[in-house]
Amino acid sequence: MTHQTPDLTLLLESFRRNARVNDALLVALTTPDFDLSDGRGGWTVERHLRHMATFRVGWLWNMSRDHAMPLLNPDELDADGDPQWRWANAPATALPEALAAGDAAAIAAVQAHRASGEPFADPWNEGTYRSDPAHFLMHTIVHDSHHRGQVMSLLRQGGRTPEQMDALDDHWSIWRE
Repeated sequence: MTHQTPDLTLLLESFRRNARVNDALLVALTTPDFDLSDGRGGWTVERHLRHMATFRVGWLWNMSRDHAMPLLNPDELDADGDPQWRWANAPATALPEALAAGDAAAIAAVQAHRASGEPFADPWNEGTYRSDPAHFLMHTIVHDSHHRGQVMSLLRQGGRTPEQMDALDDHWSIWRE
């Protein structure tokens, strides 16, 4: 029995819509919003967004280093001697660029590994997306959604009015197209 590789068209469209939702949220943020936190030691809005962006490069560094390299600065090494993320010291206003670059690298890695039939590297021996590299894109969508929900809660706690929160929720129209 021959295994057929599923077409990525719908998943890629979903991944791109996820990026548009991220962009819509980032455009709606004000400079003070990035510093909002729950006041109990939880992450700030900026830290959630940076984590979303570094999620991509972190996984790619472990699974497909060639595809991670455009996201890294080989001239700046971290404590482990690995290249540092290009946006590590960038202002929060650079996060849309970081997310877009991470998305492009993730798509390129998935497409390359699917085309070659070579699975992603699995340095932690945890079965990294063994059934299909495309699961990395699905994982990214779910991960982003989780953190966007936390950002929305912080914005609400930070004083956004119900009308402002409704306007932020307008991103659902992207998923109904």
